Amino acid sequence: MSDVLALVEARLRTALGEPDARAAVTFLGTDRIEVLRFQDGDVVRYATLGMSAQPMADPTAVVADPLRGPRAELVLSVRAGRADTDKVLRPLAVLAASPQVEGLIVAPGASLDTGEPLWPGAPFTSVLVAESGGLVEDLELDEPMDPVRFLPLLPMTPNEAAWKRVQGAAALEERWLRHGTDLRDPMRSGVPLG
Repeated sequence: MSDVLALVEARLRTALGEPDARAAVTFLGTDRIEVLRFQDGDVVRYATLGMSAQPMADPTAVVADPLRGPRAELVLSVRAGRADTDKVLRPLAVLAASPQVEGLIVAPGASLDTGEPLWPGAPFTSVLVAESGGLVEDLELDEPMDPVRFLPLLPMTPNEAAWKRVQGAAALEERWLRHGTDLRDPMRSGVPLG
């Protein structure tokens, strides 16, 4: 599966340029997850590398299919210099390991919760998984493997996460749009939900 990760890293480099930093995290019983950092003007992007090595499996399946099933990596974009966002590396690796650890299938519209601020002083403890295909194009793999999708993560305040559970992801995204919310602002306040 290291060939898959080599292709994934090549796709990230093509889309985002050369990473200026990388860190690796290994959790007991899981494959190693790396987080690569890319600087793009005043925006810093963090991308996981390792989540797509194995397909995400249905936790109710008796045997996990080693080839078929959704594959993904996570991408977070924030404005540089407003917060110590490099501390997001471990929470991002935790989220990327969740399919292996908890049997989660990470897909657009899902909420992922870290249980702690994404970085020191961050008003966010969870993220909304957005649709792939924008910043980094999906990576087609040889049949019968599913493509690797690069899923953007949108940080949510606890109130936004609670509101999203009731109203749905599309309603929250529409509200952010209507209020002109800068989702890359690492210290933004929550969108009005009244």
